[in-house]
Amino acid sequence: MAEVPMSCDCFVSLPPGSRDDHVIFGKNADRPRDEVQEVAHYPAESHPPGSMLECTYIQIPQVEQTHAVVLSKPAWMWGAEMGANDQGVCIGNEAIWTREPVVPGEALLGMDFVRLGLERGDSAWSALTVITSLLEQHGQGGQCKEDPVPFSYHNTFLLVDRNEAWVLETAGRLWVAQKVTKGVKNISNQLTIGTEVTAEHPELRGVAQAQGWWDGEGEFNFAQVFSPENPPARMELAKQRYKGGTELLQQHDGSVTAAVMMSILRDKPSGICMDSGGFCTTGSMVSVLPRDTSMPCIHFFTATPDPSRLAQTTLSGSSLAFRARWTEDMTCTRPTRWRSAPWRLTRTSLQLSLRF
Repeated sequence: MAEVPMSCDCFVSLPPGSRDDHVIFGKNADRPRDEVQEVAHYPAESHPPGSMLECTYIQIPQVEQTHAVVLSKPAWMWGAEMGANDQGVCIGNEAIWTREPVVPGEALLGMDFVRLGLERGDSAWSALTVITSLLEQHGQGGQCKEDPVPFSYHNTFLLVDRNEAWVLETAGRLWVAQKVTKGVKNISNQLTIGTEVTAEHPELRGVAQAQGWWDGEGEFNFAQVFSPENPPARMELAKQRYKGGTELLQQHDGSVTAAVMMSILRDKPSGICMDSGGFCTTGSMVSVLPRDTSMPCIHFFTATPDPSRLAQTTLSGSSLAFRARWTEDMTCTRPTRWRSAPWRLTRTSLQLSLRF
C-alpha cells in the first residue's frame, strides 16, 4: 500500500489577490493524530550576552533580544509548525525530499527554524536571512516525530509580512528563495522554485555541477535540478494536494478573505484537510496582515484537529478559536499555552473569537 502524504500546506494571498488591502496567510499542520498541537504565546525577552538557547535537539547561541511570538506547535518539541510575531511576520514550513541526502544525527528541525525566524526576524526577508544563516551554520535534521520509527526530512518555508512573501526551499545546507509581491501562492511537499530565483546559497550551482545534476549551461531550474529521481511515495501523493490548493486559490484570486482562506483549509476532496491513516490536520492558522500599519494583525488558531468538522458557511462558526491582536504593548509576561477549548483568557492583549 502506498504511504499517505505526511505533511502540510501553506497559502498566501497578497493584493490584488485579496479582496481588501490585506495579506492573508493560512496553514494546516498535518501531524500524527495522537500528537498534542498546542497554541503557545511567548513574550518578547532580553537575554544576557553569551547565553545559549536549547532548541529541540541542539544548543545554539542566543541573541540579545527576541520578539513576542504566538505559535502552533507539537507539545514535545521546542520549535513550531507555524506562528506569528509582534512585527507582523508569519511563517509555516513543509517537509520535502531532494537529491541532497537527509543526514542522520541531530541538528535543527524545520520547526526550530520557524520559531527562530519569528523570534529574531522583523520582516519576512529578515526572518529568511535568520533561517538561512542558521541552516548554513548548524544544518537541518533530527527525528521529526515522537514515534521511534525514523522520520526526517528537509524543509520548505513560506514567510509572509504586511508587504511581501518569500518561498524558501532547502536541500541540506543549500537553499534558494523566491520573492512574491502580488497575487496568490501555495507550497506543499514539492519543490516549486524553477528559474525565477531571487536569492540563493552562493555554492548552490557549483554543487549541482559537481554532482552532475546540472551541466552549467542554459537556465538553472532549481526544482528540476534538485528534485529526487525516485521521490518518496508521500511526495508523489502530495502532488494532488498541491494542485488542489493552487486551483482553490486561483478560483478566489481577487477575492481572498480570512473566510475564504478558512474554507480552503477545510477542503477535504483535495486532501488539504487531512484525515488519512495515522495522520490528520491537528491544527490550523489563518492570519490577516493589513498593509495599513495603523491596523493590527489578526491571527486565528484552531488548537483542535480537523477544521472541516467545525465548518459553517460564514465566519460565525461554532468552533472556539484563538485570536491574538498584536500591539506595541504585549502584556503577557510569561509563556502561556492552550491545548483544548474552551479557554479562559485574562490577558488584555489576547482575545477569544467565535470565528473559526
